[in-house]
Amino acid sequence: MKAARATGSGVLVTDVPDPTPGAGQVLAAPEAAGICGSDLHLVQAFEGLGDAVTPIVLGHEFCARIVDLGPGTPANLKPGTRVVSVPYADGPDQPEGLGLSPVMGGAFAELIVLQHALLLPVPDDLPSEYAALTEPVAVGVHAVATAAPAKGDVALVIGCGPIGLSVIAALKAGGHGPVIAADFAPGRRRTAERLGADLVLDPAVDSPYGQWEQFGVVQQPPSPLLPPDLGRAGNVVAFECVGVPGVLDAVISGVPRHTRVVVVGVCMTPDQISPVNAILKEVTLSFVYAYRQAEFARTLDLLATGTIDGSAFVTDRIGLDEIPGAFRALHEPGDQVKVIADPQR
Repeated sequence: MKAARATGSGVLVTDVPDPTPGAGQVLAAPEAAGICGSDLHLVQAFEGLGDAVTPIVLGHEFCARIVDLGPGTPANLKPGTRVVSVPYADGPDQPEGLGLSPVMGGAFAELIVLQHALLLPVPDDLPSEYAALTEPVAVGVHAVATAAPAKGDVALVIGCGPIGLSVIAALKAGGHGPVIAADFAPGRRRTAERLGADLVLDPAVDSPYGQWEQFGVVQQPPSPLLPPDLGRAGNVVAFECVGVPGVLDAVISGVPRHTRVVVVGVCMTPDQISPVNAILKEVTLSFVYAYRQAEFARTLDLLATGTIDGSAFVTDRIGLDEIPGAFRALHEPGDQVKVIADPQR
């Protein structure tokens, strides 16, 4: 079969052996698979290393159609059924992350092995390209669940890439807000507006940290001076969705006292913050990773019912042979949000 692999020479489409499902697994044909920022990070880390790295078949955001069942696999999901899955499957020694492991390949391929116990059937009226958004949008659903915003809390989303937009979508789906969003890219700002953000800013023009008064945010005093009968002191929750050094420190400096900050953006290099600033403000920091299985299932339902508009995310559609070029282009993403590949094309 053909597959797009991360190698020491970049992303290459090559022929690889067909995978074989084991007990409790299925063989499936991916119909839609999204390019993720973590894919870009992995490819960047591999480039230039040549034969020193073991190639990885990429793709952990996907919708696939079952082709065959492994030995002893329950037959409740029959061949022809479209499914999505948390991107893990049992390898020879341990669970492996699909699309992030040299042992179990991902969905940028004509075939993939999936774990039956993790599969969710896709409703008939949900297009495969939108079903493939379940994985990235679930990250936003988990981030919002971690933040646990109360009614009327003001939400600030820094960065409107796929994950920041997923946070906005999850906030609005949960009835939270108002939502302030900031991004340099005009196209991404338009998508944030489409998903329901109440105020969308270009940080090159307007500071996202200067908007508190218009949304009724009260700057509370330091902890020793808080009124004794006050419940939760802060009514701002901020989401850092950029993952670039310096952004988290800027968020801590810009938000009001007692803000809850949820770090969703993946910074791949060491970063610095000023702890004394965070301490004096009594800022709460939470770092989130991926999602729970129940949140993944809920996200599929939000997309299937149209509560979250999948069409807002998809900005390009490509075939398998176009994946290497898409990776090169996404090093400067601009207005792109989610590029979806059809590995059967």
